[in-house]
Parts: sequence; structure tokens; C-alpha cells
Amino acid sequence: MTTQLWEIGLVAFSTIFSGAGPILIKKGLNLVNKIDLKKIIFNWRLIAGIAFYGFSFIITIPALKRGDLSILYPLVSLSYIWVCLFSTKFLGEHMNMKKWAGIFLIILGVTFIGMGI
Repeated sequence: MTTQLWEIGLVAFSTIFSGAGPILIKKGLNLVNKIDLKKIIFNWRLIAGIAFYGFSFIITIPALKRGDLSILYPLVSLSYIWVCLFSTKFLGEHMNMKKWAGIFLIILGVTFIGMGI
């Protein structure tokens, strides 16, 4: 089975949504002080975060169905990069050298797997 470029692009694109999901969930949970089912159910940030996860999964399905899982699934780790970048932008978190090194290693690993090394 050969993995095509559109499949790689689709999975890489889906990681944006799987990276944004936890940011929305975190922002939604920050608004809930205690376990209040009503506040959780009607919290649009929580709902949007879960929806982003679901959308990410749904748009990944066609690529996973046709492409090599050993090539495509490691691309899902790109969502960790999005989480780091989005958390600095939307949650005010800070990146240190260890986090940047981790991002570099993720990119390096995904590249090696994609090249078949």
C-alpha cells in the first residue's frame, strides 16, 4: 500500500483541530468551579473542544482507510506541537528550551518515519 500526499496532508491538517480541542476544553473547565453538570453540559467551550476532537477523527478516517498506518499515525503527534503553540497564544503559557527541543524532536521523528528511515 502506498501513502499518497493528500492522505498525509489530511492527517496533518486534522492535527490542528486535535490540538485546538484541549485548549478549548481547558478554557471551558476554567469556568467551572465545582462539578456542576448543568454548567458542564451548557459550556460551549467544552462542547467545541469535544467537537474539534471528533472532527479531527472524522477527517482522518479516509486517509487511514487508504494509507499506511505506520506512516500516517505518527503524524498525529503533530497535535502536541499545536497544543504547545496554542497554549502560549490562548492560555498565556510559556515555552522553555526543553519544550522547544521536544517540538524539534517530534518534527524530526515524524520526518524520519515519513522518509522510511
